[in-house]
Amino acid sequence: MTDDDHQRVINELQQVIDDTQAMLTRFEETGMNEEMPADYDKLLTILDDAIKQQRKHTKMALG
Repeated sequence: MTDDDHQRVINELQQVIDDTQAMLTRFEETGMNEEMPADYDKLLTILDDAIKQQRKHTKMALG
């Protein structure tokens, strides 16, 4: 991958991170995290995975 490819992926992952964080906030504000704990956990997994992938691409672009 080129540095531009890595940057594109980093940017797209940032959008996933932002959207997932917003969804987690909505879950928490409405109490859905307690009513739907499995779905809440899935959102946390998505967020964790996106952050890890973004970190990987950032390291590859810098290194």
